[in-house]
Amino acid sequence: MKKYLLSLSLMAFSLIIFAQSGTNSPYSMYGLGVISDQSNGAGRGMNGVGLAFREGNQINYLNPASYSSVDSLTFIFDIGMSLQNTNFKAGNSKVNAKNANFEYAIAGFRALRHFGMAFGILPYTNIGYDFSSKGDTIKDYTMYPNTEERTMLTNTYSGSGGLHQIFIGGGWEITKGLSVGANVSYLWGTLDRGVTNTYSDSYIRASIKAYNQDVSSYKLDFGAQYYKNINKNDVLTVGVTYSPGHKLGSNAELLTISVNSGSAIADTTLSKAAGGYSIPTQFGLGFGYAHGKKWRAGLDYTLQKWGSIEAIPYKMNRAPNSIVGYTNSYTDRHKINFGGEYCKNVNSRRFSERIRWRAGASYTTPYLKINGKDGPKEISVSAGAGIPIINAYNNRSILNVGLQWTNQSGSFITENTIRLNIGLTFNERWFAKWKFE
Repeated sequence: MKKYLLSLSLMAFSLIIFAQSGTNSPYSMYGLGVISDQSNGAGRGMNGVGLAFREGNQINYLNPASYSSVDSLTFIFDIGMSLQNTNFKAGNSKVNAKNANFEYAIAGFRALRHFGMAFGILPYTNIGYDFSSKGDTIKDYTMYPNTEERTMLTNTYSGSGGLHQIFIGGGWEITKGLSVGANVSYLWGTLDRGVTNTYSDSYIRASIKAYNQDVSSYKLDFGAQYYKNINKNDVLTVGVTYSPGHKLGSNAELLTISVNSGSAIADTTLSKAAGGYSIPTQFGLGFGYAHGKKWRAGLDYTLQKWGSIEAIPYKMNRAPNSIVGYTNSYTDRHKINFGGEYCKNVNSRRFSERIRWRAGASYTTPYLKINGKDGPKEISVSAGAGIPIINAYNNRSILNVGLQWTNQSGSFITENTIRLNIGLTFNERWFAKWKFE
């Protein structure tokens, strides 16, 4: 009971620190923000692959059908965080930013024969940016007919928040080789964005626009896996996933404040729109091949149908000051992952031979269109290791460490990120029955 309470306490702690943003990307000012990598510590070493992976000592929430493979003698708890350094480049300008982010906390166990369960907390999207742009503008001749007066304009953009999810799921092996599963998630978060326009003249001192949407909704994920023994040591697995899209259902608000320096009067306008954002329908297909406990490899393809969604329900710096829907601001997102793991001998007495070596790569198309152009494409490679933890009971627990390089390049800003992923998988024999003589 104390161990269950410890797991729940760590997840409650996760709810508090999840309020921190895990990005500094200016691209997070659009849509729902930067979409998070939802793989666990082991999967991140293989660059997020996992739709067809099923192992008894890990919780693979990318496909809930995999829960049916959880070892019946153990309670698994997995927790992860990341440290990252990003270089931003736009023209001749370069900026460096650092982030630390709590990534996930999940747990799982075998509930019944051929039926496993999992629950946890993880991010869905992240928003975090703060930057400024400057330029001059010529005043309207209808207001200033005798002069061509230039005014310096400074736009300051800022945003924070994102969406998070708490889930519970189950996976059932309905017949030998075939498993199905589902996750039910509570999706929540706040999307805060704002722009402040300041002018150098004496007529208008500032114009402030603040966009806000509080989200409280749900998310459903379904999965299936089929595995086939090719021979005594080799197993081929196919995994599929499906998640229905829907509107998030909360109201969006846009608050506009204009300040006249001559009269010191602030003109405030509040606009609202029902519905706000949506999440897309998602399909996934994965293939996995395992040679005993020595090595395994996987290939995943994921499609998110963003293109059919009415997009960004506001314009931050254009008149009129109202919230309206815009089409053709999203595009379907395609992602391909490939990765694998190698362990020389999982049962060896030599510590170095029990280390699991991992590597992977991925390519992702954007889900955003910015000013009519595609957003940033992403390529990523990673390498990592699963290091066994030796204690008085067993060496089933693992420290997962991975180093990932990600490049996002678009028409506006290029981002290069080095990310250190750290995960700790506690895997102890809680349900074993001890015999004494």
